[in-house]
Amino acid sequence: MGDPAGIGPEVVLRAVADAELAPLARWIVVGDARVLEMAREITGIELRAELRDPRALAGLDEFRFGRLDARCGAAAVEYVRVATEMCLKGEAGAMVTAPLNKEAVTLSGRAFSGHTEYIQELCGALDSRMLLCSPRFSTVHVTTHVPLRAACEASVERIVRTIELGAEAMELLGFAGPRIAVCGLNPHAGEHGLFGEEDGARISPAVAAARAKGIPCSGPHAPDTVFLQALRGGYDLVVAMYHDQGHIPMKLIDFEETVNISLGIPIIRTSVDHGTAFDIAGTGKADARSMKQAMRVAAKMAAAKRARAV
Repeated sequence: MGDPAGIGPEVVLRAVADAELAPLARWIVVGDARVLEMAREITGIELRAELRDPRALAGLDEFRFGRLDARCGAAAVEYVRVATEMCLKGEAGAMVTAPLNKEAVTLSGRAFSGHTEYIQELCGALDSRMLLCSPRFSTVHVTTHVPLRAACEASVERIVRTIELGAEAMELLGFAGPRIAVCGLNPHAGEHGLFGEEDGARISPAVAAARAKGIPCSGPHAPDTVFLQALRGGYDLVVAMYHDQGHIPMKLIDFEETVNISLGIPIIRTSVDHGTAFDIAGTGKADARSMKQAMRVAAKMAAAKRARAV
């Protein structure tokens, strides 16, 4: 359900009530029944899914939509923990997360950098990546929630692993032999060393190593043009070196239907690609398109994973 004070409760109600989505899976909502009832009063939409309520939200008498609250941050993390455990135990085939608020989680006393890293920790995975998927093309990130200076130090091995994880995810999304473009780090992909050595020293060897493993990829490509080439149909997947290099174009191209997918973990996890939107929470104005698309993608990937296991 995400942060109870955000738009998560509303978009969840709207999404699970969608007649097109209902037959794709047996949907289970992990969240607070009392908050969902408040959201029902605002939207007029009944919860049309099974509910699992961990009773994680304390102090409901003081609860308000749209307000930063440490208790809501703690509850949101608990919902993620419960859903992750369900997937690890085989009780669920995938999880879809509504937005939580990192500041609210931090106020609760927990060090927290994001969903992806927390779920990786719960799963005992050593390495995870973030992929943004839209109906036009997808982008996977070599680094995400780290300082830009640290992103510049990404190793050849990390870049190769990112390409591998991106290719595997694209296959689950229905792409056989996806066309993959790898971004450079520096302007013009370094211009043969004129604007930095990282492209030639790390990214080019990583592309060569991935190609030697049979992955159809190319690069490093100039970051300022490669996304336009993908948008025009030239590539299925772009490998971005850092968070904003990938996020900014994806959010400009298709904010409402872009889905966040966690890679490198043993479960399927998709998410909306927007925040808690406290400014409109509790007003009935929230748009559920990203949540609906995240649910479609999760169901598709879960079905593909089951088929591959047969």
